[in-house]
Amino acid sequence: MTDPTGELRGIVNDCVHCGFCLTACPTYQLWGEEMDSPRGRIHLISQLLDGAEASPAAALHLDRCLGCMACVPACPSGVRYDRLIEAARIWATDAEAAQPVTSLPPRSARQRALRAAIFATFPYPGRLKMILGPLRVAQRAGADRLLRGRLAERLAPEVAAALRVAPSRPARREPRGRMPGFVAAKGERRAVVGMLTGCVQQVFFPHVNRATARVLAQEGCDVLIPASQGCCGALSLHDGRRAEAQAFARRLIETFEGAGVDAIVVNSAGCGSAMKEYVDLLRDDPAWAERATALAAKVADFSEFLARIEPAATRHPLRLTAGYHDACHLASAQRITAQPRDLLAGIPDLIVAEVPDAGICCGSAGIYNLVQPEAARQLGERKAASVASTGADLVVSGNPGCALQIASALGTAGQPKPVAHLAEVLDASISGLPASSLL
Repeated sequence: MTDPTGELRGIVNDCVHCGFCLTACPTYQLWGEEMDSPRGRIHLISQLLDGAEASPAAALHLDRCLGCMACVPACPSGVRYDRLIEAARIWATDAEAAQPVTSLPPRSARQRALRAAIFATFPYPGRLKMILGPLRVAQRAGADRLLRGRLAERLAPEVAAALRVAPSRPARREPRGRMPGFVAAKGERRAVVGMLTGCVQQVFFPHVNRATARVLAQEGCDVLIPASQGCCGALSLHDGRRAEAQAFARRLIETFEGAGVDAIVVNSAGCGSAMKEYVDLLRDDPAWAERATALAAKVADFSEFLARIEPAATRHPLRLTAGYHDACHLASAQRITAQPRDLLAGIPDLIVAEVPDAGICCGSAGIYNLVQPEAARQLGERKAASVASTGADLVVSGNPGCALQIASALGTAGQPKPVAHLAEVLDASISGLPASSLL
């Protein structure tokens, strides 16, 4: 494997094999297999850097990493495992493209076709909306339930997984059409912010975007929502499709850099994490490095931004118990854990229930639940059991993938619960809606 700057070798050498990462790693917790732990995968990457040819089994161990980054804050030596697994993802992508610089075997034809379909669809909201119609027809006819059966799990596990986590029909009708390009601050203007609408969030959770804009406006923010914005590149970046992620990043930078905003508020943990990484993503591009740094400095998660400006809008009581789920790319990648909890705690009568093993991934992890459906199913079962043990009335999460995964796992376990975004809960409280509006 190539490592022209020696950065990867330096990171590998930082690992002292202490094992603190083992208890933080979801796949090690599932199987107890050393090669499915961060420490084991670092050993595999070290061998690849030394010129070893990877076996299909070794490639599988690398592919089975969720990229949840829980091991990064757990490591006392500060090993940048995120950089290592990103390199491994790039090597796997190069192998699929038959690049000569890789010694990883290419993935199966089935896996390559699946990834090609995902990346031809998910980063493009227009294309994603095209599959929403057929999905709703299948749901009305009950065909989706038939295709989620045991036979489908054996013959086409990826299809069954996609149907399992697909969003159900919304309980209430959503307003038609695009979101407005501008939402004015209520009362005295305190900030001017841009808002990312996302891809999955925009198509499957438009109500979350609307709630986000309403809360920001109630907190005294002029909200700019450029209609021309596209994918931020998060899915591509986290799957090793670096050139594709760079192209998405450049387009998004162009969209927001002339908007004159104080901050760019993101309500999807994976997107926010990726946008903050633009500094590294474009650092070797002289024409874009400085522009990427400037944009990344303005990116803030929804909860992070609200905590920064000290919320002023009146909160009305919500008499319910909310179990808060730490999205991996919010807690582990962005190190944001206190702000969402503090915002929930500021709502009168609302009780925040801590979910056991909150730092263990739910199994969503970008496209992981589609390309590694069995591992994702097992992790989803664990998360559902942890959530159910809290007795919470609803689950609160800051990432659309987590919302889909947890809702699916709870439904499969026969313990369905509503899953809401933090923005929806705050919106209900500020608007004086009853707790039942979230249930």
